Amino acid sequence: MKNIAIITGASSGIGREFARTLSSHGTYDEVWAIARNAERLEALKDDIPYPVRPLSLDLTAAASFDTIKSLLADEKPNVNILINCSGFGKFDSFENTPEEDNLGMIDLNCRALVSLTQVVLSYMEKGGEIINIASVAAFQPIPYINIYGASKAFVLSFSRALSRELMPRGIRVLAVCPFWTKTAFFDRAVDKKKGAVVKKYVAMYEPSFIVDKAWRALKKKKKDYIVPGFKAKMQVLGVKILPHSAVMSIWQSQQKLK
Repeated sequence: MKNIAIITGASSGIGREFARTLSSHGTYDEVWAIARNAERLEALKDDIPYPVRPLSLDLTAAASFDTIKSLLADEKPNVNILINCSGFGKFDSFENTPEEDNLGMIDLNCRALVSLTQVVLSYMEKGGEIINIASVAAFQPIPYINIYGASKAFVLSFSRALSRELMPRGIRVLAVCPFWTKTAFFDRAVDKKKGAVVKKYVAMYEPSFIVDKAWRALKKKKKDYIVPGFKAKMQVLGVKILPHSAVMSIWQSQQKLK
């Protein structure tokens, strides 16, 4: 039976870094790399010491899951690890964000993650691992980033609960909650034609830092979620202590938002 890793959002940022460093965590017969950008997926073949199967798919389209289901059914691999990194956000008021984008965030950040996880679980054995990328945004309501934050709160809650459910099967689930990270995320999140919504970034981490912390946490097998970085941890501690009404007011003041 073929042992494989499946990584979504593998063409850039955190997903690409997971793919690039996969050999530090385990040995795989093949890596299924999923993203929309076919050219960047092909380029991964030069960075990964395992055979790479590039799957250029839009995970907001139902047909993409038909493709994945068919491949799994035909080959019946053992999925050693699933890493859900696909996602996007938009920085703007809810009413000024197109409905297509608001629903698209829910579809990709939540629905696609749930769908792929459910499909893959049938092909996971004891020792299997799932990493879901949530966010520091999961811990608080965030005006002007409201749908993205809510979608990541879903990912965090879902991941932690699923971790408990899968314990009897010996399958590990880890939610990773990064703070601001230097990725292509901002290319889509920020509308350069409008004034910047986010004007101050408390911290900005490298994808390599986030991924290294995730691999370390996965090996320790203790936590069901992590918040990488001191400033990120302080942010989460603050939003846990303060009333959310105060947290939202501080955020709006910090970013000079009405």
